[in-house]
Amino acid sequence: MDNKLAGLPPLDDSYELTNEQTEAYRRDGHILLRGVVNGAELEAYRPVIRDLVMELNYQTKPMHERDTYGKAFIQIINLWRKSEAAKRFVLARRFGKIAAELMGVDAVRVYHDQALFKEPGGGHTPWHQDQIYWPLDTDKTITMWMPLVPIPEEVGSMTFASESQRKGLIDRVEISDESHRTLQQYIDGKGFRKVNYGAMAAGDATFHSGWTLHAAQGNPTDAMREVMTIIYYADGLTVAEPDSKARQNDMRAFFPGLKPGDLAATELNPVVYRK
Repeated sequence: MDNKLAGLPPLDDSYELTNEQTEAYRRDGHILLRGVVNGAELEAYRPVIRDLVMELNYQTKPMHERDTYGKAFIQIINLWRKSEAAKRFVLARRFGKIAAELMGVDAVRVYHDQALFKEPGGGHTPWHQDQIYWPLDTDKTITMWMPLVPIPEEVGSMTFASESQRKGLIDRVEISDESHRTLQQYIDGKGFRKVNYGAMAAGDATFHSGWTLHAAQGNPTDAMREVMTIIYYADGLTVAEPDSKARQNDMRAFFPGLKPGDLAATELNPVVYRK
């Protein structure tokens, strides 16, 4: 075994959820869980993820020359395919079990992971629904969003529109100034309760449904907001008809070789937990 792998904690044990937590997630479409990864574990994995992001970062434009999406974060996708050490983190049974139990399913697959590093002075992330990008017709999708460094109050967690996941698809508009304006009006009009969990410790994590409306504040600090995310979906789903360019692109990228109606399962989508 590689020496680097030998020193990495396996993350195979369970994080125990309460009935109140699973009920809250299913009601609100989001939840904050404290201490999903502990300090020693984070000390082992954070350098792996951080170094990969810095190595693979393609963003060269200065902040003032970028569009709203480009100002929001450095985004690196599928780190687990680029490093055996990152693979151990992304495919961790602990995280998959939480995802399955929150959704109430027996097994979950990874859709993809993505590092989202918001630079000092980075802009806000507009209101959006993740699942407008995913060719999956289901409510059994979930994203884990985990800071690798402490996040202060002025940066905070993401902000969620509670119970908005119950509406399913609201608008196909992709992450942009338009999505922020349109969906902010929708949220205010429907009277959804907006929740921001404030400061988060490294290793805390939020989980939210693919249909839950959410946004994030900018980063006014001089420190990088280092966040790792993993998207899961219930095992046994089929690929939906890609009814937008965004979903067509995602189908090619994350379900290569599949067509609508096929079982949503490729080598890019391993099962990470089965009850």
